[in-house]
This record gives sequence, C-alpha cells and structure tokens, in this order.
Amino acid sequence: MPPELALIIGLLGLVVGSFLNVAVSRVPAGRSVVRPRSACPRCATPIAARDNIPLVSWLLLGGRCRACRAPIPVRYPLLEALTAILFLAEALRFGRSEMLPAALVFTAGLLALAACDAEQFLLPRRLIYPTLWLTAGCLLAAAAVTGQWHRLGVTAACGVGAFAVFLALHRVRPAWLGFGDVRLAGLLGTGLGWLGPWYLVFALLAGSAAGLLVGLVLMAAGRATRRTRLPFGMFLAAGAVAALLVGAPVVHWYESVSGLYATAG
Repeated sequence: MPPELALIIGLLGLVVGSFLNVAVSRVPAGRSVVRPRSACPRCATPIAARDNIPLVSWLLLGGRCRACRAPIPVRYPLLEALTAILFLAEALRFGRSEMLPAALVFTAGLLALAACDAEQFLLPRRLIYPTLWLTAGCLLAAAAVTGQWHRLGVTAACGVGAFAVFLALHRVRPAWLGFGDVRLAGLLGTGLGWLGPWYLVFALLAGSAAGLLVGLVLMAAGRATRRTRLPFGMFLAAGAVAALLVGAPVVHWYESVSGLYATAG
C-alpha cells in the first residue's frame, strides 16, 4: 500500500476515534449518537467546531473545557490516537486486500466495546450488533468480489461456534461470564474467521492470558482479590486485535509444526 494511502487511513482513524468517544459516552445510557451535538458534561456548553478536532483540540485546550475549564477525560485523546494507530497498522498489514475494510470496522467496534467494558463493565448490544452486521457485510462483499465463498463459510462457522462455546460456559458459570461476553465471542468468531479458525483460537488464548496476567499483578500489588471483577471483554478485544496484527507468524508456525508432526506420524 502506498504510504500516502496508509496515512489517509490513519487520519481516518482519528475521525472514527472521535465518533467512538461519542458512542462510548452515549450508547450505554441509551442516548442517540447523532443528536444533540456534543457539549461539556459539566457546564453543558456546546463544543465548537474548532474545539472538536480529534486529538489536536484536546492538546491545544490543555485537556480542559474552554468555557468552564473542567478537565476533559484522557480517554478522549487516547481512544482517538489508538484508533488512528491501529488503522494505520492494519493498512500496512493488509494493504489493499479484501480483508482491510472488515478489519477496520471490526477494530473500531472492538475499541468502543473495550472502552465501555473498562469504564462500566458493560458490553452494549447496541455496539456489538452493528459491528457484527457491518463486519459480516464487508466480508460478504469480499467473498462476492474474490469468489472465496468457502472463507465466508468458515467465518460463519467460527462465529456460531464461538457463540455456542461461550453460551455453554455462561450457562455453567454465569457469575464468571456475562451474556455480553457471549455476544462478543460471536463477534470475534465472525471478525477473525475469514483469516482462519486458528486466529480465533489465538485471540481467545491471548485475551485470556492477558486478563489472567493483569489479575495476578493486581493481586500481587494488593489492589485486587480473587473476587475482584475485571473487564474480561476488554482483554478479549485486545486479543482479537493482536490476532489481526501479529497472529499470522504464530499461526503459520503452528500449522507448519503440526504438518511436520502429521508427516512424521
């Protein structure tokens, strides 16, 4: 992919990240993401266009509202910057392949869900379902363009399979796994299934390992106990993004090793 096009996609990530901030703030409360226009939550002053430039405005304002000087949460610039970085990384990773549009939509939805889970321990269905249908639509278009309908079948199988496995876990231990995580598993299977089932396995293992590691560190530091609740959905989302960006070498290595063992056997 030409560097100029990759840069444009990175800048698009800033704009998308700004919209994700609106979604994270409003969707859990059942509010529209379109109206009314954004305003300071403290003084209710509408945010002017010059103060609504992704990342730049937060830096120029020193992280404070222009009208009342209330601090603007650091989540706003962080989410915008992270979205831009991940969009750029995925543009470089997938180039002009059929997977890129789906990967960008999938990642944007995961970032919003991770932020909601981190702040409110909530994975809103109003974010999961639109991300699922948009991602599936992008993959359907990819199959139509490339003729790789078998990949679409694997995608559907991964989505249904992940949903079913997590649903069973939820039924056995509902206190451990909320139904939002079950829906998220279906989304992960759909978003990663096009690449192959092992990318989904990588995401689930990486996300679970990250959650376990963070939990152990917090317990060792005396800031958590075995009963402390952690945003598991956030870790699963991180595992899925890791699978998109760095899962290929691990999956290819495993497949090659498995092939060697199968040949030797």
